[in-house]
Amino acid sequence: MHVVPKTTTPGPGLRERKKQATRRAIAEAAVRLAAEHGAENVTVEAISEAAGVSPRTFFNYFPSHDDAFVLVDDEVGERIRESVRSAPAERPPLDVVRDALAAELDGFEGRQELWALQSKVLQRSPHLIHRGLKAHVAEEQALAVAISDWLDATRSDADGPPGAGVFPRLLAAVTQTALRVAIEHWCERPGETALTELFQDAFAQLAQGLPRPSA
Repeated sequence: MHVVPKTTTPGPGLRERKKQATRRAIAEAAVRLAAEHGAENVTVEAISEAAGVSPRTFFNYFPSHDDAFVLVDDEVGERIRESVRSAPAERPPLDVVRDALAAELDGFEGRQELWALQSKVLQRSPHLIHRGLKAHVAEEQALAVAISDWLDATRSDADGPPGAGVFPRLLAAVTQTALRVAIEHWCERPGETALTELFQDAFAQLAQGLPRPSA
């Protein structure tokens, strides 16, 4: 798989990096405590203490107690969407989204243990699954908007009406699912296969039209 390198753009400033680090520290503390004690038994105060922040700071980053367990990284999502919007017009749409996601895989590699713990937390607390699903749907819809923006910006007048109908939503859903399946498979089998290989395989199968696997 050919992966287009990340676009060279100025990184976040020191203040923004500190905010991102604080948010990640709170989320990690929440997941680790919930994996040990159960999400229902973990208070905002306990999460804040483990993360080295005050309860007031906790609510600066998460609207509620339950949101801290979902581990949605807004910064990663925005980088993916920006990469899609700035992609060259002539590239195949599946390649555009694949490369935008692939550019973030290095950051995913170090989170295998945490994601595995989060999966256990969600399985023990069904109400959190619904919250996680809502977050996933919101990310998918935002990606669909970015795909639609890219299509509209790169189309010619002969290409038809803007938005391309259901296509952006379908592409966002399919590619997000491919990434999720690769990550879940990777977390379930630590040390067996690199995430990058699973990701490449998933998108290769999509590009081929999901043919029947060989024996």
